[in-house]
Amino acid sequence: MNGSLFTPVASPFLVPFDGSFNLANCRTAPSKDAPGKSDNVAALQASVANFADLQKRLYANDRYSLLLVFQAMDAAGKDGTISAVMSGINPQGCQVMSFKAPNAEELDHDYLWRVQRALPERGRIGVWNRSHYEEVLVVRVHPKFLDGQRLPERAPLAELWPQRFESINAAEQHWARNGTVVLKFFLNVSQQEQHRRFVERIDDPSDNWKFSLNDVAESDHWDEYQAAYQDALRTTSKPWAPWYAIPADSKSYMRRTVADIIVATLSQLDLRYPEVAPDVKAAMVAARAKLVAPKAAGG
Repeated sequence: MNGSLFTPVASPFLVPFDGSFNLANCRTAPSKDAPGKSDNVAALQASVANFADLQKRLYANDRYSLLLVFQAMDAAGKDGTISAVMSGINPQGCQVMSFKAPNAEELDHDYLWRVQRALPERGRIGVWNRSHYEEVLVVRVHPKFLDGQRLPERAPLAELWPQRFESINAAEQHWARNGTVVLKFFLNVSQQEQHRRFVERIDDPSDNWKFSLNDVAESDHWDEYQAAYQDALRTTSKPWAPWYAIPADSKSYMRRTVADIIVATLSQLDLRYPEVAPDVKAAMVAARAKLVAPKAAGG
């Protein structure tokens, strides 16, 4: 038993589980016959409504939790996708975490410690904007960051990344076995589109705050990041925690596709509203009769 709670949604963007994933073969834009923007917006609205209903059932059922992991290059649209897909969700049942560079306390623990603490409780939805995968992406491209982790016995880099993949797979399988539905989305933007969005941020004063010179510097490592993403997705896409490499050059198509996959996955779960015991139901009927009974005059 692999611990999977669901069957991964059949999709051309599902990263296979056999290690054959090749990022260079993945689309960054939808196909020419894909739905247009207006169709995507309408489909997203329908999925958001279905997601809202499923969230109510998830919360009431209180057996499963949902974890959505978003990873991407800068300007791929993580923030906008999270905002759009979660727009119909009751915020009381959802928590969004943005994982930045680890602080001193986090560096005093293993790299999975901070995400383990952020796992959603049963009945709730957790959204991670970046995640533990930064440890096999950013850190892999910039291994100097390992110096701050003070590992007691650092393995050679050729051994370190497979070790981390092994730990990640084991952790995610453990989460799944204990009721967490894990869905991971790589928003696959092209470098050309990324640069276009950078220019938009520079040209629009209201978006200047989104622009960072460091984003441009990181884009200079594009090929290294692509190699790191390919290895990470190829090694950690599993039936219990699948990766989906979503074309991100079209924001409306990306958001619609992510929402569709989430709804299709949650729909597989047996999310029934709890049934009350017969004696409790009888008491409820009696209470209802009392509540609707007409009051006596002068009462």
